[in-house]
Amino acid sequence: MKKTVLCSLSALLSALAAAGEMADLPGGTYRPLYLAADAPLAKVGAFKMDKLPVTNAQFYEFVKKNPQWQRGKLGSKQSDRHYLSHWVKTADGYAPQKADLNKPVVFVSWFAANAYCTAQSKHLPTINQWEFAGQASELKPNGANEKAYRDTILNWYAQGSRNGLREVGRLKPNYWGIHDMHGLIWEWTEDFNSSLLNAGGVDASMFCSGAAAGATDPSNYAAFLRYGFRTSLQSKFSVHNLGFRCAQ
Repeated sequence: MKKTVLCSLSALLSALAAAGEMADLPGGTYRPLYLAADAPLAKVGAFKMDKLPVTNAQFYEFVKKNPQWQRGKLGSKQSDRHYLSHWVKTADGYAPQKADLNKPVVFVSWFAANAYCTAQSKHLPTINQWEFAGQASELKPNGANEKAYRDTILNWYAQGSRNGLREVGRLKPNYWGIHDMHGLIWEWTEDFNSSLLNAGGVDASMFCSGAAAGATDPSNYAAFLRYGFRTSLQSKFSVHNLGFRCAQ
């Protein structure tokens, strides 16, 4: 029994040590998907972003210090019934399984993700920050024109998480040194429910097929999927492949 406890502790410490680092991004501009090709670019100031998504190990440490965010403690306005449903019952609450410690935490509501980042003196990335960081390929700040970059993203979106979640940091980092922006989980953003309002108003008809022809890049299906997914969420939702990372 003692050996099992020591092994679990070792795994937890190892998972925590691999996380928490942040990448420095100088900021710049990018063109939001739903704006016309000649629309003004969205400006993004310098910021930092976690190199890895928040793991079960990290979130477990947060919950131990802030038990009001434990499974079963949140009200219906802060989470749905799926909140942390992949954690298992323990003597003093719920905890992630050992095999999941270094996997991204999922089944977390926006409220819980926001509380975690706030506790780290950070915040959830804005949509503009996430999209600016996410447009980078392995070699360039903007990999939009790289077929391999797009294909990798689209292939994952087609497969979803059918094969289950893997540990964070397995894929190569992008140009900014950030891992797993694509191909692992969906991620909460601070202003997810205003995803079509980044750089001005937008015609609601752009949700309808042909109307998307006026968008910046109608062939960028992955970005359309991200924007579409964000608009379908509510802050209390907890989804099996939706996690988060923090920014600063």
